[in-house]
Amino acid sequence: MKKVFSTKRLCRAGVIAALYVVLTFAFSAFAFGPFQVRPAEALCILPLFFPEAIPALTVGCLLSNMLSQYTIYDMVFGSLATLIAAFGTYFIGKTIKKHPWKILLGGAFPVLVNAIIIPLIILFLAGSGGATLSAYFSLVGVFLFTQTVWVYGLGTPLYFVILRLKKQNLPFFHDC
Repeated sequence: MKKVFSTKRLCRAGVIAALYVVLTFAFSAFAFGPFQVRPAEALCILPLFFPEAIPALTVGCLLSNMLSQYTIYDMVFGSLATLIAAFGTYFIGKTIKKHPWKILLGGAFPVLVNAIIIPLIILFLAGSGGATLSAYFSLVGVFLFTQTVWVYGLGTPLYFVILRLKKQNLPFFHDC
């Protein structure tokens, strides 16, 4: 029987959260706002492999969003978006077995959830008035694009690297 909690999983979660924070801070000048350069979003593919990636990504996002100009709103709702997306990605990882579909459907959660929720935060705090609906859909389009670049553009190669490392039976990537 597999342990639900282990030291290895806790360490792996810490590494994932730390990587998310470091990658976001490295691009902090461009990581927040309507057009996000956030390569850390490639890590959102990790719940396909590791359940501990769910809280790790959430904590990493929470800590990263401390730098956001949208402060507490981004910390709460941005982290909540990451949590929702991570659970969806994990569910796909458990139910879909074929790799192309697993990546395609698993990556859709962080792309779509962030594209729907983050523009709401930005527009709420901007007080955009009457142009809200058109501004919202414009931001949704931008987020669909940027999230797709990071989640699929960097996340797909990351997926195959981790898959290869798991096949090599490297201890960090297995719960033996």
